[in-house]
Amino acid sequence: MAVDDVDGARKTLERTLPLPGVLGLLCEHPCEKPCLRDALGGTVAIGAVERACITRGRPGSKPLCMPGKGKTAAILGSDISALTAAWDLAKKGVAVTIFTSGEQAGGHLRSLPAATLPPAALDEALAMLGRMGVTITTGQTLDAALLARVGTDFSGVYVEMTPGNPLGLARADVDTLTLLAKEPNVFCGGWPTADGALSIIDMATDGRRAAVSLDRRINATTLTASRFREGPCSTRAYTNLEGKAPVARVIPADATGIPTPETAKAEAARCLNCQCLECIPKCAYLEHYKSFPRVYARQIYNNLAIAIGNRSYTKMLDSCMLCGLCTEICPENFDMADVCLYARRDLFKRGKLGPSIHEFALEDMEFSNSPECSLFKAEPGQSTCANLFFPGCQLAGEPDSKIPETYAFLREKLSGGVGLGLGCCGMPAHWSARFERFEEIMAAFRTQWEALGKPRVITACATCQEAFAKGAPDIPVISLWRVLAEETGLPATAGVAPTGSVAIHDPCTSRHDDASQAAVRALLKKRGVTIEELPLSQNMTQCCGFGGLADVAHTELAAVTTARRVAQSSNDYVATCAMCRDRFAHFGKRTYHLLDVLFPGELDDPAARPDPGFSFRHEERARLRRQLLRTVWNEDISDTSPVGPALVVSPEVRERMEVRRILDEDVAEVVSRSEAGEQHFIDASNGHILAFYRPRNVTFWVEYSMENGTAVIHNAYSHRMMVYGTSTGARQ
Repeated sequence: MAVDDVDGARKTLERTLPLPGVLGLLCEHPCEKPCLRDALGGTVAIGAVERACITRGRPGSKPLCMPGKGKTAAILGSDISALTAAWDLAKKGVAVTIFTSGEQAGGHLRSLPAATLPPAALDEALAMLGRMGVTITTGQTLDAALLARVGTDFSGVYVEMTPGNPLGLARADVDTLTLLAKEPNVFCGGWPTADGALSIIDMATDGRRAAVSLDRRINATTLTASRFREGPCSTRAYTNLEGKAPVARVIPADATGIPTPETAKAEAARCLNCQCLECIPKCAYLEHYKSFPRVYARQIYNNLAIAIGNRSYTKMLDSCMLCGLCTEICPENFDMADVCLYARRDLFKRGKLGPSIHEFALEDMEFSNSPECSLFKAEPGQSTCANLFFPGCQLAGEPDSKIPETYAFLREKLSGGVGLGLGCCGMPAHWSARFERFEEIMAAFRTQWEALGKPRVITACATCQEAFAKGAPDIPVISLWRVLAEETGLPATAGVAPTGSVAIHDPCTSRHDDASQAAVRALLKKRGVTIEELPLSQNMTQCCGFGGLADVAHTELAAVTTARRVAQSSNDYVATCAMCRDRFAHFGKRTYHLLDVLFPGELDDPAARPDPGFSFRHEERARLRRQLLRTVWNEDISDTSPVGPALVVSPEVRERMEVRRILDEDVAEVVSRSEAGEQHFIDASNGHILAFYRPRNVTFWVEYSMENGTAVIHNAYSHRMMVYGTSTGARQ
């Protein structure tokens, strides 16, 4: 109505409103009373706008009715309650017969002034009922004998209790929810109000309620289940009125007539279009799929119910960052993360969650926990320790990670000994719904932890803290930032001092860790850094785009999330999560890791440090382990990295490899096998070699040329699929 599409407005009404040509004119519009516009210029005159819609809009065709079910219903009475019940039952495929005492159906509607309800409007509604298959029998005596007869001849009966009804059924004997009377298949409704008046909307509500009950009784289903949304009910939806300007009501509050087209349009335009949209503008994931969490939950549930693992729904639930921001924003605490994680688990157990979706992240996790990278040791000369520094796998993969410096400082300042643990907490397994593997990793950590004397765990990673809280809540864990702020103080020599203000990005896994967030801010202030809070920070912080393994499931959507976050301030950022820092750096945002500010390092401008990439992280984790064993424990550790050809990779190809999750070691393996004589293609035009290798659920393809024993990589790509032949079996 606000854009003067009156016919479209009437179609909207007719989709849900029974007898729209009658109810649209007569409804007493009780919905106006709770209208949120009331405090901003007065409630919207919905009743008047509806009347304008019905008067000017062209009626639609006959409502769609389900095929007949061979079931019948008798309705005693023909007022608005009876006609509403007949309308709804006919749409459900029930053959309805209306019995009325008058010569015409309509009850008290026939006595209304023509200006309120034109007789032609009522006649058209009755004619429409006829086209829907409803039979109207006039001149009947509505008494106990008729009730007994129709009770035998019909599958169910609805008795309209308007004034003068001789059946005398007491309202107290009728169930308020289902309208079921003492007789097993008889339902009653449409009573006058306490003062004897007839409320159009209350009577229509009874008719609709009775139609639901009759249909359920006819089909031998429960009368009471899932009926809490019938009739007037509270809504859990929330509409934020902040920033909404008051607009005066166009139609007078006491107006009962039909407004002019111009007035109806202006009044309709005052509507706030109330929608529960608090979470969607703040979450790229919810916004991308263009609907509401309630709709997503229903789609996911339906997909699980038939266990088909529909690809579009699977990608949707795998794209959630599981960060919990939606729950913080939602006034009703709806948790989309729980829905998605449960669905992932369900599909995984039934073999419907594609193994390749999270494969790269899980392999990266396993590499971090492999003998090449993993390390659990008490400090030199001790077998147990009071503290265990567990920095996390992402920080361990950073160039100039400050892990050696931090570990040395903790050993100097903390009593009881400080051990060191390198590895992954297993959160990728939890995010990908491999809960059994997550529990195995936690059990392996517990074994190491117990062997070291059950020390307090100090971690620089909020995700590790969350992992321990989920998988081993009895293990004492504290963030490195709290230890530095509350126990040890800071090193005498500072790291790089940012110029100007810096914006703090809190990792989403620290959302409810108020103490650690406060410690981060306190540490920066001690270093004399001016702090800016981002629009969404602390408990309302946004994910960097990696959480929940969203980046490996939906790279493009994760990129949108990251780009939005880095655009929220023109200042440099400070992050306490290495993955957050690297994602921001990948998108061109100058970002410090907090350790860059707290500890001196090798780089003059660490905020400009580029994203090191997946291959470097692999190599750095293994290198860090060897370095620490040599420098701290004085162990002679040789480099056991796989030997392969030297690679030359251009920045363009490197970027492609990052996006496609192809590591240098994967490329080296393909080249080595090709050079050893395995099958490959040769491009006769330039001499380039195209080779492939399938080590697991992924096939790697590499285009290269050899120059003086070095492999120059011209392209690399991969696919995660199997192509089955018809004569030679499965082929890559």
